[in-house]
Amino acid sequence: MTVLSNHWIQKRTPHWERLTLLVAAADKSRLRSLSRSELQEMALLYRQVASDLSTLRQDRTSAALAGQVNHLLARAHHIIYSSRKSSWRNFFLFLCDGYPRVFRQQIGYVFASLVTLLLGALVAAAFTLANPRFAAPILGPGVMSSIERHEMWTHSIVSVAPQAASGIMTHNITVSLTAFAGGLSFGVLSLYLMFFNGLMMGAVAVACQQAGMSVSLWSFVAPHGSLELPAIVIAGAAGMRIGHGMLFPGIYRWKDSVARAGAEAVRLVSGIIPMLIIAGSLEGFFSPSGAPVELKFLVGAALFTLLLIWLFRPLPKIVTS
Repeated sequence: MTVLSNHWIQKRTPHWERLTLLVAAADKSRLRSLSRSELQEMALLYRQVASDLSTLRQDRTSAALAGQVNHLLARAHHIIYSSRKSSWRNFFLFLCDGYPRVFRQQIGYVFASLVTLLLGALVAAAFTLANPRFAAPILGPGVMSSIERHEMWTHSIVSVAPQAASGIMTHNITVSLTAFAGGLSFGVLSLYLMFFNGLMMGAVAVACQQAGMSVSLWSFVAPHGSLELPAIVIAGAAGMRIGHGMLFPGIYRWKDSVARAGAEAVRLVSGIIPMLIIAGSLEGFFSPSGAPVELKFLVGAALFTLLLIWLFRPLPKIVTS
């Protein structure tokens, strides 16, 4: 049984009191008196206090306090989830400011996912340089045959662009959701998918370089890959967050740790949906087209720059005490 210190309770009490004030104000005015920053603050405090409640429940001597915090959370839950009038508007507001906060909170998992992907790419590149036949079982006979003919395997996409775009989006979303859901295997499947995607990247990069097709490859990848690859990395990071919660519950009960990790992972993966839609459209219509190579690289660079601005730009401060 965990025994909480008075210092911890005193440190968390201002957060509970602030949420109480915001809930009371929302009850009186049905949210009309709260500013956008206060609404965001309430949502952030709700998640923090929910985590505090899980901690309080570990200490039997804090049962009365846990009951009060639980009642506060119930009131806040009703306001946050029952008073929404436009889910699309709220999702847009979440994407603008809320998602970058979520991304930064989980940046460690994103970094781990990216390192796993790059490690796979380096391994495949090294082995393919040493033995070009190494790439064959990874890329498949169709792609290898196309490279041997010095032809891009993507030309057929142009003739069926609308259907191709739909299929590509479905495929990319499936891959991302699989990487996300792979967290339920204690993160093993998420790690494997990131590493295997890296293997494919490294193998195809070296195979195309050896065939003198590097410009054709990277001009095809640049427009949609600037969003598609980060989206897949983020999905892998979400899976790793679930796996970490399953393996290392810390002060939480195992089921509470998994629930907490799952909630954070869902918020992290939710932001990649528009990224995959844009990337799928570009991969179906623009990337395999006959547009100038310079334009394709310019579009890729512009999209990646906008992505970095979105995720790392300064955000309005939220006061939590």
